[in-house]
Amino acid sequence: MAKTMKGLSEVKRYAVASRDAGRAERFAKEYGFKKAYGSYEELAQDKKVDLVYIATPISEHYANMKLCIENGKAVLCEKSFTLNEAQAKEILSLAAEKNVLAAEAMWVRYMPMLRTMLDVLSSRVIGEPVMLTANLGSNISQVRRMRDPALGGGALLDVGVYPINFASMMFGDDIISIDTSCTYTDTGVDEQDSITFRYRNGRMAVLAASMTGVSDRLGIIYGTKGYMVVGNISNFESLTVYNSDHVKLAFYKRPKQKTGYEYELLSAVRALRSGWLECPEMPHVQTLAIMHEMDAIRRIWGIQYPQEKAAGALPEMQEAPAPEPAEETGGPSPENGETAAAPSEPLQPLPEEPRPVLPEELEEEDA
Repeated sequence: MAKTMKGLSEVKRYAVASRDAGRAERFAKEYGFKKAYGSYEELAQDKKVDLVYIATPISEHYANMKLCIENGKAVLCEKSFTLNEAQAKEILSLAAEKNVLAAEAMWVRYMPMLRTMLDVLSSRVIGEPVMLTANLGSNISQVRRMRDPALGGGALLDVGVYPINFASMMFGDDIISIDTSCTYTDTGVDEQDSITFRYRNGRMAVLAASMTGVSDRLGIIYGTKGYMVVGNISNFESLTVYNSDHVKLAFYKRPKQKTGYEYELLSAVRALRSGWLECPEMPHVQTLAIMHEMDAIRRIWGIQYPQEKAAGALPEMQEAPAPEPAEETGGPSPENGETAAAPSEPLQPLPEEPRPVLPEELEEEDA
């Protein structure tokens, strides 16, 4: 992100913070930031800071966002947004109360390639979409935070969140059942995940995530007349379309990008300038839907983080009523290709009616 900011005129590199002042100073010098703070509190209290990018371990997102929002600072927080849906709801409620932008930096949601993928899917060139598969795997089990329950460790929140978001972007979130299993590390977190979503309209998504094995990272959508293959669901690289005879019909390559982080950053800048409390590419309702789905998956596995055990348990998953429509604001309209991002109520996922998948631009990674 620091490298990305270096090449963007829309933002100014002002301050960085670390629990280690020396580390913050070295980072600031290397990437051209004016200020270096040895605590997050100092950065949050600096009146010149407008937007804070949070790339700490997942376990720290809740406390870090709360600190920033309470000090009136907008936040762009890495995935997964929080440890669970309850934490996410609390953060988004606080952001609405303080009238502060809070956005999840799930970078693929902001990439221009997503618009291409959705346009091809809606064209029905592959017929009626009926099923998709998506996987992501890397051999990163040696990374301490991946194995540590106290840091929100495990494959799901760090790796599995990508296949889950891919399914959400392509098929929505009107899920009626989840079948899932995982293997466990010796520390009690998930190591490899198998997840199947069944949707109310009869579609199915079969997903896989691993923190021990390297995968092909493909997302494939199956239709009644053909199929489409997305290269790299964690940073869309290409889209190839085939007919029912497995003949290639079309190939799309992603637009040239700086790093891929620029899209989420520019979206946050646009939201700030427009007075929105959320980014239209990753609205609050979508963040809550993904957290809700991951809570449900962990409940099946019997995995809780220490913070959740201390608080009681993961709340039981319940079928939620259909969401109330978001309050209208004077932002961009759907007619011009944008979506107004009103400060919506924290809506319950899995509503009775399918949610529209919000296209637009779209990339990410925990530092």
